Amino acid sequence: MSMIEDNNSSASQLDGAKADKEHIENSAPNDVDDEIITRFLGASDEVKEGEKNEKEMPFKEAIRAYPKCALWSVILSSGLIMEGYDTCLLNSMYALPIFCERFGTYDTGSKVWEISAKWQIGLSMCVNCGEIVGLQMSGWFADRFGYRYTLIVSLFFLAAFTFIIFFARNIAMIAVGQILCGIPWGFFQTLAVSYASEVCPLALRYYLTSYVNVCWVFGQLFASGIMKNSQERMEHSDMGWRLPFGLMWIWPVPIAIGIFLAPESPWWLVKKNRLSQAANSLRRLLSIKDLDQKEVVVDTMVKRMKFTGDKEQSKGDIGTYWECFNKKNWRRTRIASMVWIGQNLTGSTLMGYSTYFYEKAGLSTSYSFDFSIIQYCLGIVGAVISWILSNSVGRATIYISGMAIQTVLLWITGILGFVHQTTAIGWAVGSLLLIFTLIYDSTVGPVTYCIVPEIPSGKVRTKTVVISRNLYNIAGIFNAVITPYQLNSTQWNWGAKSGIFWACFATFFLAWSIWDLPETKGRTFADIDQLFEEHVSARKFKSTVVDPFNNAKMIQQFDKTKLDELGNIKAEDEALDSSDIEKSGASN
Repeated sequence: MSMIEDNNSSASQLDGAKADKEHIENSAPNDVDDEIITRFLGASDEVKEGEKNEKEMPFKEAIRAYPKCALWSVILSSGLIMEGYDTCLLNSMYALPIFCERFGTYDTGSKVWEISAKWQIGLSMCVNCGEIVGLQMSGWFADRFGYRYTLIVSLFFLAAFTFIIFFARNIAMIAVGQILCGIPWGFFQTLAVSYASEVCPLALRYYLTSYVNVCWVFGQLFASGIMKNSQERMEHSDMGWRLPFGLMWIWPVPIAIGIFLAPESPWWLVKKNRLSQAANSLRRLLSIKDLDQKEVVVDTMVKRMKFTGDKEQSKGDIGTYWECFNKKNWRRTRIASMVWIGQNLTGSTLMGYSTYFYEKAGLSTSYSFDFSIIQYCLGIVGAVISWILSNSVGRATIYISGMAIQTVLLWITGILGFVHQTTAIGWAVGSLLLIFTLIYDSTVGPVTYCIVPEIPSGKVRTKTVVISRNLYNIAGIFNAVITPYQLNSTQWNWGAKSGIFWACFATFFLAWSIWDLPETKGRTFADIDQLFEEHVSARKFKSTVVDPFNNAKMIQQFDKTKLDELGNIKAEDEALDSSDIEKSGASN
């Protein structure tokens, strides 16, 4: 009897949806009731309430309800430890005597073995070129196969490509290995950030997206410690440079197992109209003990994701790369790209070359490695400071303030480069770079990983992250070309004077961020979509009140084709719910 009633109820709901559709098609936009729009798109009162609850949820409650979100996000992001490790490792090799003797040339003027500036540029460019290829591939593979399987396959190839570097017989083999290893790193650059932003609630979003920067720092710290050991204990053995590269095999297997066990992104599943699987994914992510309450939360979250996707679909969005540059999304693509480029072109390259930079600033090789280890420890401290700041300070405020302080530090460092170089000046420059690291890893470094995935719309989020990160890597190629010439003793030999060069870029990005970077703290994805749709200026983002679930203007953007598609999806979903109810009744 109850199943018959449920079927009748389901049929009446479908009739109601059809009636809503006919009403929308036959009504003028000004005559359409907002209630019909919100009911037709699945944005019921409980969805609005769920949106409100997410905004008001405190951190402690979020971590109690979503500890699994944090765990899985951390596991996927940990793949970037390998990238941070290798990036620091390669640049630190230029200060390792045995590596320079094995692959470098002897400079009769300075009487030292050194990797030439051309090869330093080539090796660094190889990494960036590989990452660009990987990033471009990741968008297609992730859309087709999901985040998990794409990342697992990329880890398999990373382990295979590491053999080329470990058994390198000449510097050209290292270059080939760097290109190939850069491809799977490109996959992680995109998908780890996107996954973290999609599986976690608003209260945890900053912590889990900025954790990506912590992974970089962990990798760099690990590399610095390994290189210090090589410099002290294996400076005359080939294992001094082989062992650090060989340790890259530690990561792929445990991370791949963790990713295999992780749930797929529910946003990706909803985008593919696999709503029942999205619900199962959310059940695995939530840790609510009351099963009835858990089902209510899951249902509400699926509806919210469906609403956002349907709203984008109603406007003709299908999620192509071209849409990232159309009139509607161009501003969002520009902001995400500039934020990431600004992270790379404002002196952070000096941290990557820190050991080499310290040597050229006048410190001994041993002290240079010591300073690098201290530097990356400060980076971890900076990440904690960033998490503390995020409770009371907005994303844009953190980015702009950090950029301002970095600009001042770079100007001071550059000016010191023109002073007569003594040991004291070398220590002063080294100390300024340590302070720069602390500021960077408290502000611009981590907050970028939160801002970039928040800015794009859901349909093109992964592709916008790909584009912006590729521009970041192009900036990295520029860094790879210019920095070795700035620091190499046989080339420009600028040393600390390099600070002036990067200070000019930092000044430019500071001005841009003040003008164009909006504040997204406390905003859900639906809120951010609505603010961009209404063309709210960056400085008014924080204060403008929007209601993305009660926008009568959206009806003017519907056409009959899209209404048919949405109606069919709605009918399929309700038929599926009816089927589930029947199965449940039969089992009882």
